[in-house]
Amino acid sequence: MNDNKNEATSSQNYRNEAISSRSIREALVEASSFLVEQGVADGRSDAELLMQHMLGWERSRLLLDWHELFPGKYLEEWFELLSRRGTGEPVQYMLGEQEFYGLRFEVNPAVLIPRPETELLVEAIMKRGREIWGNRTATSQGPLVVDIGTGSGAIATSLAVFNPDWQIIACDLSPRAIEVASRNVRKNDVGDRITFHQGDLLEPVIKLGIRVDILVSNPPYIPSSDIEGLQREVREHEPVLALDGGDDGLFCYRRMLAQMERLPSVPSLIGFEVGFGQAQDVAKLMKNCGWWKRVEIILDYSGIERHVIGLID
Repeated sequence: MNDNKNEATSSQNYRNEAISSRSIREALVEASSFLVEQGVADGRSDAELLMQHMLGWERSRLLLDWHELFPGKYLEEWFELLSRRGTGEPVQYMLGEQEFYGLRFEVNPAVLIPRPETELLVEAIMKRGREIWGNRTATSQGPLVVDIGTGSGAIATSLAVFNPDWQIIACDLSPRAIEVASRNVRKNDVGDRITFHQGDLLEPVIKLGIRVDILVSNPPYIPSSDIEGLQREVREHEPVLALDGGDDGLFCYRRMLAQMERLPSVPSLIGFEVGFGQAQDVAKLMKNCGWWKRVEIILDYSGIERHVIGLID
């Protein structure tokens, strides 16, 4: 037993000495290789992000000083970070934040990690909203926007930050998600123009009995049978409540469109994010309602039909 213990200690000492004699750049190269071997697609960029986080450096300093020796006091923390990422924990949850539309958002396993393609939905809603209501000042009356399934609050917060006259209601079924979104709203100084309501899709808005001008939603849209086939980072760490869209992935769209009949009036502008191959089906559901004169489909960065927009005029 003592021989085994001594062997383990020697192995640990060798590992410690080996990395302590390497530069930060060499440590990053080794970390990248390790992460790739563990099935992490973006091993190099994730290793850099983790190193920046651990050292408290910006990327510019990392590139400038990466020929320095790896600081030994961070050794155990470094191996712990690599181990966590290697087992599939998303780097955004490890860092506790994600950038979206130029803003920083707190993220944790209670909320879905905001994706770059959703920025295009924000862009589309802002562009068409300004065309309808114009660019007003903070003292004028702008549209009332409802964000259904707000999660981290990325959509609602971004719309509020860049449209100072817009008032926003953000809804989510998860109380934990609303807690995260509330902190993000305060962090970005728009807490005075966003109110939160916990409930099932449009039900909180229906109870308020108010007129909604714009409705935007990135709802769960993964077919239930596809959940097991998702990347492990998504399948094992992101909230299933924000992923599972029912048998065909369209459950939430059907529910929301049906719920709109109980609003005082139909929103003049509506925008949905959809999953792969779902845009035509969601567009058809919207057209069948007969409320919106124009129904448009927007492609994401990969050329995939990702968002469906409806306009009354």
